[in-house]
Amino acid sequence: MRNLLEIQKKLVPDMMEILQKRYDILHRISTSGKIGRRSLAAEVDLTERVLRSELETLRAQGLLSIGTDGMALSEAGKRLLEDMKPLVKELFGLSELEERLQAAFGLKRVVIVPGDSDESDHVKWELGRAGAHVLRDSMSPGDVVAVMGGSTMFRMAAQFSMPTAQRDNWFVPARGGLGESVDYQANTIASELAKRTGARYRMLHVPDHLSEEAYQSIMQEPGVREVVDMIRGARIVVHGIGDAMTMARRRKLVPETMEEIRKDGALAEAFGYYFDRDGKVVHRMATAGLRLEDIEAAGVVIGIAGGRSKGEAIASVLRFGHDDILVTDEAGALEALRHH
Repeated sequence: MRNLLEIQKKLVPDMMEILQKRYDILHRISTSGKIGRRSLAAEVDLTERVLRSELETLRAQGLLSIGTDGMALSEAGKRLLEDMKPLVKELFGLSELEERLQAAFGLKRVVIVPGDSDESDHVKWELGRAGAHVLRDSMSPGDVVAVMGGSTMFRMAAQFSMPTAQRDNWFVPARGGLGESVDYQANTIASELAKRTGARYRMLHVPDHLSEEAYQSIMQEPGVREVVDMIRGARIVVHGIGDAMTMARRRKLVPETMEEIRKDGALAEAFGYYFDRDGKVVHRMATAGLRLEDIEAAGVVIGIAGGRSKGEAIASVLRFGHDDILVTDEAGALEALRHH
């Protein structure tokens, strides 16, 4: 396919531009649900006149419907969009970028979506959608899946589905709560994933950041201990990746600890651990949740993070060496490779 695309680019470059433009239109309609022409024109950076002509062509092919409440893809349009994904990856050069990132960090699989999620909420949702597909492909009956919190995990859960009910599966929060938006809490995300798939779930009603004394006390509670044991035995772990100092502020660490983390060269945070440029853990907290040894013992560890601003943090966590699959965007991938 790659050779054929290179030939087409040279012989009929206009065709490739048209294909890319029409794919972008269908893709934006798909991710936006019902959308009006004016809003779509702004999103795909076309004049309304040019967009009107393209929409008429796509409608005539039976790929979308246009009504008074906006546009939506037909079933044929949805199927075509799914069938085009491998072609589009080649067209954007993302397949080659996936291979480079996979080889650079020794990963089993890399999935890259076009764009930069720092600059586009649309790309953030695509990142979540791709993460949902990867998780679905990774699951087997009877799996326990531990999920972290955060905005990327929220977007992943909101788009997750399975073809049949997963009554033998469990979703559990990988850690306690951060005290932030309830939508982004790991408990909420675990319950949402379970509800969307007919699976079961457990919640961990403890704060994420505990003193050593509080940690020892709370781990004596039978109900907490039971959930923690399930979390620590999860076969699949799904996590985000954050900038170290941003996450330290979100976790409301005391100024002395934040300064210590900064001096130790922390660049990234994942699973509640802080990593330096070489992937070495420079700070850890007592938590009723996943520990590093649990990450190391898990069957599949999936990292989902994107944006140019997170590229160095992504590289740092990947150097830690226990992620199997990375889902990121084009900007995050390029920046991670730059820091390899």
